[in-house]
Amino acid sequence: MSISVLDMSMSLDGFVSGPNDGPGNPGGDGFAPLHAWMFTPEDERRQSGPAGEMNAYILAAGAVVAGRRTAEQVNHWDGVHHGDGIPVFIPSHRPPDPSVAEFPLITYVADGIVSAMEQAKAAAGDRHVHVIGGYTAQRAFEAGVLDEVRIHLVPVLFGGGRRLIEVLPAQVELEVVQVVSSPEATHLHYRVRR
Repeated sequence: MSISVLDMSMSLDGFVSGPNDGPGNPGGDGFAPLHAWMFTPEDERRQSGPAGEMNAYILAAGAVVAGRRTAEQVNHWDGVHHGDGIPVFIPSHRPPDPSVAEFPLITYVADGIVSAMEQAKAAAGDRHVHVIGGYTAQRAFEAGVLDEVRIHLVPVLFGGGRRLIEVLPAQVELEVVQVVSSPEATHLHYRVRR
């Protein structure tokens, strides 16, 4: 059975985007350092070392659950998330822009995060569901539908922007699975305790 894995790069002070993020400024001001660990100077995904292993895991996903804000900022990845294209489920009570109809792998789910996660897990089969977006992460924690968390902690302080988690109604306990250090990021892998 598929598992859901929140996978986010985060500044040391807890931000997953810089200030002033929006469609004209995806990720916000100063966002680039958050994902520098993933890419070579030539803007290619790293294939070796800790970053190569993390990239391989991300690309092995069978489906994505993404926040609407995240998806809209990057024009829904032009309809193809990950190189080969996998289904993307976006929980949102508002209907999508009509242009999203051009992207058959993008599905807006109006009945909440639980339904979006169920649909993504069914689509992923035996592969994991890649979960991204701070607001979506918060809703998934609240609903109890996240199985694992992978944080790529980047040695930078943003001082502002969007935090991964603002407020949760209850404490969530995590079990450390693995910690991998590299000069570009510390990769933290947790399992959600039930």
